[in-house]
Amino acid sequence: MDTRLLKHFLGLADSLHFGRASQACHVSPSTLSRSIQHLEETLGVLLFERDNRSVQLTREGLLFQEYARDTLQQWDGIRNRLMTAAEQLSGEISVYCSVTASYSFLYDILSQFRQSYPGIEIKLHTGDPEPAIQYVLSGQEDIAIAARPDQLPAELSFCSIGLSPLVFIAPADGSVKHPVSDQDWADTPMILPEKGISRNRTNRWFANKNIKPRIYSQVAGNEAIVSMVSLGFGIGVVPRIVVDNSPLSDRVQVIDVKPWLPAYDVGLCVLEKKLRNPLIRAFWSLLD
Repeated sequence: MDTRLLKHFLGLADSLHFGRASQACHVSPSTLSRSIQHLEETLGVLLFERDNRSVQLTREGLLFQEYARDTLQQWDGIRNRLMTAAEQLSGEISVYCSVTASYSFLYDILSQFRQSYPGIEIKLHTGDPEPAIQYVLSGQEDIAIAARPDQLPAELSFCSIGLSPLVFIAPADGSVKHPVSDQDWADTPMILPEKGISRNRTNRWFANKNIKPRIYSQVAGNEAIVSMVSLGFGIGVVPRIVVDNSPLSDRVQVIDVKPWLPAYDVGLCVLEKKLRNPLIRAFWSLLD
């Protein structure tokens, strides 16, 4: 059974943005648009009102959204029951993580999983770690490697697989002076994440010192921060594991700054209800 059209519809219904929805569904915007058009032609109604500025669900779209969610849940349920009855697990599950996490944490897990469950296919998607938890919450991904947020959503299960300090980094060539005083910090150009856990903790660090940072650039992706710092644009904040695994690690240096930023608790997360899926439960069991 091909459920891709329903998944594409729900991706757009949740985000109401073709660009974000196509990225979340791992298809091009034109493919997503064709999927929506095909559904609308099949149903004979408009599911979305859209123009160059906005996308909104129609009344019929809201009704179809409820149907699509129920259908996918029922499909997952009967598929899981049939696989359990067959006593041999096969199928696919999706895993999302950053490039760094894919070889820092995931390699050993997947090696063991492949030996234990050769019939299960892993669809691995990589990208910016910041939206990882949201992808799991929305059902776009089954499992994700992510940093544990300060407030873990109640519907998520989280299993820690390692800690990584959150560190300040500077160019190794000394082209940016290491801040010492509060005034130094206020004058130093900073390269920070656009949003997410790292940005929130850095904001609190500056607020506690009553310093307004001079932000040179706000960047999506830790690897990009390392790159900009290595070129001498300023001082950045990234998890230590990103520095250690970066091809530019010899061009940046970690600054010993007090007080330290809270470390990243890196782990796998999954929706509690999805642990009823035998495939996902099999993957999760390897973490015990």
